[in-house]
Amino acid sequence: MARLKKSSESNIDAGKPDLTAVESFGGRRSDLARIQVPRTSCRDHFSLVEPQINAEGIHVWPFDVSCPIDVLFLTVDDRHRVRMNRHGYFEILFLCSGSANCHIQDRLLPFNEGDLAIIGSTLYHRIECASSSPVTLAALFFEPDLIRCDGASDSAEYLTPFLLQDEDFPHIVPAETGVPRQVLDLMLRIRSEIPASSPRSRLALRTCLKMLLMLLVNQYAPYAGTVEIFQRQQQDLERLRPLFRYLGEHCANAIQVREASRVCGMSESHFMCFFKRVTGLSFVTYCNHFRIERAQALLAKTDESMAGISQQVGFCDQSYFGTVFRRIVGMTPATYRRRVRSNTMTDQRQPYHMPPLNPIGVPALESARSGASLSPPQPNPYLRNIGT
Repeated sequence: MARLKKSSESNIDAGKPDLTAVESFGGRRSDLARIQVPRTSCRDHFSLVEPQINAEGIHVWPFDVSCPIDVLFLTVDDRHRVRMNRHGYFEILFLCSGSANCHIQDRLLPFNEGDLAIIGSTLYHRIECASSSPVTLAALFFEPDLIRCDGASDSAEYLTPFLLQDEDFPHIVPAETGVPRQVLDLMLRIRSEIPASSPRSRLALRTCLKMLLMLLVNQYAPYAGTVEIFQRQQQDLERLRPLFRYLGEHCANAIQVREASRVCGMSESHFMCFFKRVTGLSFVTYCNHFRIERAQALLAKTDESMAGISQQVGFCDQSYFGTVFRRIVGMTPATYRRRVRSNTMTDQRQPYHMPPLNPIGVPALESARSGASLSPPQPNPYLRNIGT
């Protein structure tokens, strides 16, 4: 690893803080005593995180499949250091007490009491205690698909602070800006909704998350060093738009990888890598979720038999259709239909757990509006419509 670069302050010129907002939310360091940390709920960072880091240095968090977000309190000391790791989810850390360093790639960023750390999904990192006593963190983990899957055309903009991170990105938001304490307040409101066991609580949770993300979007608005990254991502998504239209028109037909690559004008090998890089899902996994979305709409709006629906969305075997549906939606097709018909959901247009099927605003079914995490099914010979 290259020699560590130590930064003393954020790269963002935040300007003069809004003193009214700072005082109102307790953003000054002298106000940090107001934070009530639930000591009995604190988890040891090393014991919790280290066992979940795999051989590639990737940390996998066991999210609730129905709502992939979590808020927890962690303690970090200098006796043990978690390995440098990265993860597919996005991470926000508020330092409640003590002082630490945020070690990101080859940089050591001072992380002080009341500061906020913003960490995306591509950079290896860890938090290192820099005080004699353990530090306490409030941590928010969430899958980006929780925001992307709502079908709105501007969903990706909420995530720009996480998507635009390069080697000079100012990951630390200082306490003096007032933003960290506002973010913490929203983190605690999110925590109060977990587990999100009803449509109302999931809606409240996603609303609070979007409010939190808007604080970060505004904070990082002056930072334009990597805007080109986001623009390239948008261009990549445009290259896949014809394929998404094709999938919508040929949902029940066999769609081989070679056919999909032809639609995009790419070689098969390049297409498979490109599709996974742009969408975050393999082509096979994406198609499975796309078809389950169609099945949800048919279950909600028609009296078609299970066998007929499974055929219409491309599954030859009804039993495997049920297995895939339950893995993605969290219940059997029959249970899903009963819940929709009995008005147990707040909005019948919404599936109970909606996978992220519309990352670039391809016209979605009316049912595709609720967030979910992915438990990707594996390819199966009984699934007729996906080539390998």
